[in-house]
Amino acid sequence: MQYMTGIESHQWKNKTAVTLGKFDGLHRGHQKLVGKICQYKEEGCESVLCAFDMGRDSLMTEKERCSRLEGQVDWLVRYPFTDRLKGMSAEDFIRDILHERLNAAHIVVGTDFSFGYQKRGDASMLERYAPHFGYTVDVIEKEKYQGRVISSTYIREALELGDVALAEKLLGYPYEISGTVKHGRRLGRALGFPTMNIEPAEKKIMPRFGVYACRVRIGNIWYGGIGNAGVKPTVTDEKKRLLEVFVFGYDGDAYGEEITVQFCEFERPETKFGSVEELKKQVMRDIRFGKEYFQL
Repeated sequence: MQYMTGIESHQWKNKTAVTLGKFDGLHRGHQKLVGKICQYKEEGCESVLCAFDMGRDSLMTEKERCSRLEGQVDWLVRYPFTDRLKGMSAEDFIRDILHERLNAAHIVVGTDFSFGYQKRGDASMLERYAPHFGYTVDVIEKEKYQGRVISSTYIREALELGDVALAEKLLGYPYEISGTVKHGRRLGRALGFPTMNIEPAEKKIMPRFGVYACRVRIGNIWYGGIGNAGVKPTVTDEKKRLLEVFVFGYDGDAYGEEITVQFCEFERPETKFGSVEELKKQVMRDIRFGKEYFQL
């Protein structure tokens, strides 16, 4: 897969099958669009996913999006939502971007896709211009779960509640956070349960602050564990977002390594305890919760 930021530096010579959108999270609805453009590879078309970057907090970092799409699409284009793009008419977008720049033979969008100045372009406009520019349009129906359309908003709502099991059903994979293990206060080690601390990417959405049963990947091995997502109010007033995990059955040194934490089940909200001793007692209960979850 080839990756680029912006679209002005490349002119596609081969015909392409293109899908466009925010693609925040690459949830099950997005995966239908990806699957459709990949079908056109059989015609010799290059598959191109254009992800509009709105510059706000998101369910997925760009690195995570690349990882999810590797081996599926030929091109991933991160498309910053610039003033020029905001001000471009829908007609100009079709002619200048889709036709002349992307050389689109097939355009795949969801039913609510909009584009161009003041969102005047939509799927029906794409279909009207299709004969003139020689492309086809596939309008893909929304994927639903329990009668509700799967969307990034739906997933955000689930994460705000700590319902990571629902988020996994909507995404099609567990919600996860990756980061480099950094030195902390070593309080966990002093209390008898050494932990690993990672800071989420600045705009990466964290689930509801609290304790979760987690799967943790260190190197190429997955472990069970428990994780606290939050700001550790008992031991610091910094209000810095951290994910602290205690990994079952791991006794190595992971400092400086990148690990991935998948959220499996919410146990309890983050709490400020009156003393470190109270915290220790609760962590022992958290560990029991995690071991029961993983049947250890």
